[in-house]
Amino acid sequence: MHDLNIVSHAPAHRWSTPATRPVSREDARAFSAGIGRLAVRSLYAELALYPKPGLVSLVDNGSHDDMAAATFIRSLFALRGYFIRIAAAGMEAAPFATLKRLGMEAEQRMLLATGGINTHRGAIFCLGLLCAAIGNCRAQGIALSATAIRDTLLSRWGTSLAAHTQPGTAEFKTDSTADSHGLQVARRYAASGAREEAALGLPSVFDMALPALQRTLAAGRGWRKARVDALFTLMGHIHDTNVYHRGGEQGALTVRRHAREFLDCGGTAHPDWEDRAKACHCLFVAARLSPGGAADLLAAACLVHEATRSR
Repeated sequence: MHDLNIVSHAPAHRWSTPATRPVSREDARAFSAGIGRLAVRSLYAELALYPKPGLVSLVDNGSHDDMAAATFIRSLFALRGYFIRIAAAGMEAAPFATLKRLGMEAEQRMLLATGGINTHRGAIFCLGLLCAAIGNCRAQGIALSATAIRDTLLSRWGTSLAAHTQPGTAEFKTDSTADSHGLQVARRYAASGAREEAALGLPSVFDMALPALQRTLAAGRGWRKARVDALFTLMGHIHDTNVYHRGGEQGALTVRRHAREFLDCGGTAHPDWEDRAKACHCLFVAARLSPGGAADLLAAACLVHEATRSR
């Protein structure tokens, strides 16, 4: 567990300063390793959060019978090298085909580590792309900011991402891949998936979750409450294919309605916010609802926040 280096919230580098000369091979390795650690920490920050309606945490398994926190930890160990490699590929301005290959290899390692259970397929996709974009910013000497990361993602790989779009599919897969739950959901409910999200520059991360994180932090309510507010913001607005798969259109409406009610009452600024969040968790578990797409996007927002905050 200690080798993951995921619990510490302390910064390791001053990444906000643009490079003034070509990045040396040694510096590139160190930077990629640092971004890889931040990606794993961000996924752990999502896993460790509680209350977290319907989702697996260190407290309980949420709406899941097939996975627990230990399953996610095994997955995180298996993915450590992937985030480093894809950040390095971004520094080298690798083509999308290379990112896709790295993602597919990472998915196989995840499935091997978890016994075939999908814990982080969406995260492999969206956090992997962000690691690549962050690496490319560094290689170009661009100071890290949310805008710079998003612009780099779109300018470097946006055309390929648009061509890669396949409704509802959240992973680095070929178009010949057998039907996924996401594809089935997309056809039935016209719900968008992670590919569409990425092709648009991850608006749910940059326009929803990240601002929610930052508002709560600016209000002085701390990192835990910031993650809760960001998660409920995502649940209240995105069309989560994980929710549609488990609960259909009615389940999706239930998730959005309860998330918005929580936010309308002030989110974590409300004195009884924790009881309200736990009640929502119990309701989602009873209905077998699990907003896994929102969880992946929360981790992505945590990564962007950590990579760009003043150091």
